[in-house]
Amino acid sequence: MFTRFEEFAAAQMLGHADSPPRSQGKLHFSQDWQRTLFGLTLAVSKEGHFEWEDFRKHLIQSIGAWETMDCADQPPWDYYERFLLALTQVLQQHAVVSAAEIAHSFPTPSTLDARSTV
Repeated sequence: MFTRFEEFAAAQMLGHADSPPRSQGKLHFSQDWQRTLFGLTLAVSKEGHFEWEDFRKHLIQSIGAWETMDCADQPPWDYYERFLLALTQVLQQHAVVSAAEIAHSFPTPSTLDARSTV
């Protein structure tokens, strides 16, 4: 169940460059880690560790950085990979956790690939 903060946060993203994937009007998560990541981001912001708008700015920058990559170097599009990068940046900026702690907590396809090649 959403509280007012969650409703505000989700509504702020509707129709913007950082709008999350939706299916039939509802947020769409194709993997469990994506749902966990989204919920954690809302919770940490709600607890006051960072402003939601600050996170959104990082997310928009993360999406923009992907869009400007050369096609040959561009990884496959994944909204939640961009979301995770933005969360990592904002949490590091506010000295909440390190990038290594986040990578360990959220094994995404790209972090799992990196672990298997080590």
